[in-house]
Amino acid sequence: MSAYVLSSIKVNNPDNYKEYVTKVKSIVEKFGGEYLVRGGEMTVIEGEWNNPRSIVIKFQSKEKAMEWYNSDEYKPIRQIRHDNAVSNSIIVEGI
Repeated sequence: MSAYVLSSIKVNNPDNYKEYVTKVKSIVEKFGGEYLVRGGEMTVIEGEWNNPRSIVIKFQSKEKAMEWYNSDEYKPIRQIRHDNAVSNSIIVEGI
């Protein structure tokens, strides 16, 4: 079953965050991930959506998404995001 990483992000330091953006895509793809949404204009239609950047990545399975997230390749890149942005992320299984 496919799994999706859903993230909402507020970038606090855009100049340093650019490093994350340039490095993360190849690591996602190495683990079979495919970006479905990466930024873009959005309109809140219900509730609150506090972070202005949204990301959706599709993986073959939840296990593959977790393998990417916990990989040695992603750990230092993930730290760049943590240092320069606030984010909320989940992995959800779907079709």
